[in-house]
Amino acid sequence: MQVICAPLRCHPIIINNLQVDGLMARFVLWGTYCEGALQKREPFRDEHLAGLRVLKEQGTLITLGPTEGSTHVFAIFESDSKDSVCALLEQDVYWREGIWTQLDVYPWIQAF
Repeated sequence: MQVICAPLRCHPIIINNLQVDGLMARFVLWGTYCEGALQKREPFRDEHLAGLRVLKEQGTLITLGPTEGSTHVFAIFESDSKDSVCALLEQDVYWREGIWTQLDVYPWIQAF
């Protein structure tokens, strides 16, 4: 069975009505998992977690994890552009293998 993934959507960074690129900023990821994700992810989980560990050690990944029931994924990244976050996500085995079915990336302004 082949999973058809929705396109990865990256939203522009807008601060005070100006689009901003090239600054270290934080980005929120909100996405969905495929049906039966817990079973389907098993052959890819080690590769997925190893990649996340590298991003965490580099300071790019702040946090990432599923919602209870593994229906959605949430993450916070720090990067110079939304495009770089999207590129990292497109390289993740969960995206390539259809475990994540939709990923939305939004610029995030941390208030506290």
